[in-house]
Amino acid sequence: MIIDGTAVVIEGDNIDTDVLYPGSFLNIDDPDAMKPYLFEGLDPGIRDRLEPSCVLVVGDNFGSGSSREHVPLAMKAWGVGCVLGHSFARIFHRNCINLGLPVVTSPQAAAAAVAGERIHIDTDEGAIEVSDERYEIAPLPEFMAEMIDSGGLVEWVRGRLKA
Repeated sequence: MIIDGTAVVIEGDNIDTDVLYPGSFLNIDDPDAMKPYLFEGLDPGIRDRLEPSCVLVVGDNFGSGSSREHVPLAMKAWGVGCVLGHSFARIFHRNCINLGLPVVTSPQAAAAAVAGERIHIDTDEGAIEVSDERYEIAPLPEFMAEMIDSGGLVEWVRGRLKA
């Protein structure tokens, strides 16, 4: 899978889902209706920097706290193409994959990224290009790539059951 996008950098480590999508909006189940509340407890201005296929660049332990599927659903609704980070909370990482949002761990690439620059990720080859530098990553397992391409776990399973 090839991911090309403009970097949107979110500064800080240990950013939890409670500030990424506050609990008072958890009753909303339509991803498009979730969009106005993404980053509401952190910095609502981040939404102004989002553009189709952008790559969110985040710090250590991003997405810790509550298991809120609203965060990756709202990110996808905004058109976020990938989340690239130093490291991720386990549940957040898996929620992204399960909902069809690519998530890539590379502390070196995330540290090198500058807001507004282009990022190229090849999950099959296992490479990220940032600022004319190349960073190696583990290739994405085939079943995970298929899951993301299918739109997430539920659609991937549906497709496999039809086969």
